[in-house]
Amino acid sequence: MTIQRMDNVAIVVDDLDAAVAFFTELGMELEGKAQIEGLYADRTVGLDGVRSDIAMMRTPDGHSKLELTKYHAPAVSDAEPRNPPPNTLGLHRVMFAVDDIDDTVARLRAHGAELLGEVAQYENIFRLCNLRGPAGIIVALAEQIG
Repeated sequence: MTIQRMDNVAIVVDDLDAAVAFFTELGMELEGKAQIEGLYADRTVGLDGVRSDIAMMRTPDGHSKLELTKYHAPAVSDAEPRNPPPNTLGLHRVMFAVDDIDDTVARLRAHGAELLGEVAQYENIFRLCNLRGPAGIIVALAEQIG
């Protein structure tokens, strides 16, 4: 038995509307929103009294999705440190291929994104960068140049 596909990556955020705006500016499309609560939600995530809102975002090609989740209950647990460095164990980065990295960075900065370093070039193949986005996650961008 093998997996069929990777369905989505979930990101817990403190401001769902701001996260939707950020990823919309990046070029993702809002597929839909839903309220999640009830016994099935409690059993699935292993918490009691789950009440959350989700927004499902998809890439323009329809192959990749992000599930943005805003928990109302139980109370959100803050990660320590708040903005961990890129070499911290665990899931930290989501990478997107973009057409124009400079334009994308400028547009995302208007939504609170901050470069972790700078836009750098890898040989004559890619221009790359890492930004801190909603809820402190790292969003990497890659522009193919070669």
